[in-house]
Amino acid sequence: MRRRVLLTTIVVLFGAGTTLSVEAATKPKLVLTSTAFDDGGTIPIVYTCNGAGKSPQLAWKNVPPRTKQFALIVQDPDTPIGTFVHWVVAGMTAKTRAIPEDSEPPGAFGGLNGAGRPGWIPSCPPAGPPHHYIFTLYALDKKVSLPPGVTADTLRNAMKGKILATAKLTGLYGT
Repeated sequence: MRRRVLLTTIVVLFGAGTTLSVEAATKPKLVLTSTAFDDGGTIPIVYTCNGAGKSPQLAWKNVPPRTKQFALIVQDPDTPIGTFVHWVVAGMTAKTRAIPEDSEPPGAFGGLNGAGRPGWIPSCPPAGPPHHYIFTLYALDKKVSLPPGVTADTLRNAMKGKILATAKLTGLYGT
């Protein structure tokens, strides 16, 4: 019965002339989580410039079967100077399913953050409303070969046409 309701919904949403497989409609989406905070929740102080400045633990599941590599970009779109990049990690193997707290996965390489340095730069907004820190994980169907120290924009350009799925996790922090 459930499958019939799903198919009816697909036909209503997409029209009878549109082809869409049931598998594609029911396949689980890539999911990014953290033990430090929930999606839309507050980032604990230990992960900010007001604390130890550690990078939070991240984990993911529902990885697409053809994934060859992962990349991660963390950015804050709420800064007075425009979007600020807090972390760029690329070259994570297809077997990687987590990034431990305050580290990068073995074999991965860090790109440049908004301060022009490799690695994590903690949340540190000016006084005012909380900023949104958007962690975006990319599952890639081809490996991206780039030298360490690339920018988020360079990584984005290299990933074009290779992205199988993305997952986002947003944390809030303000002072």
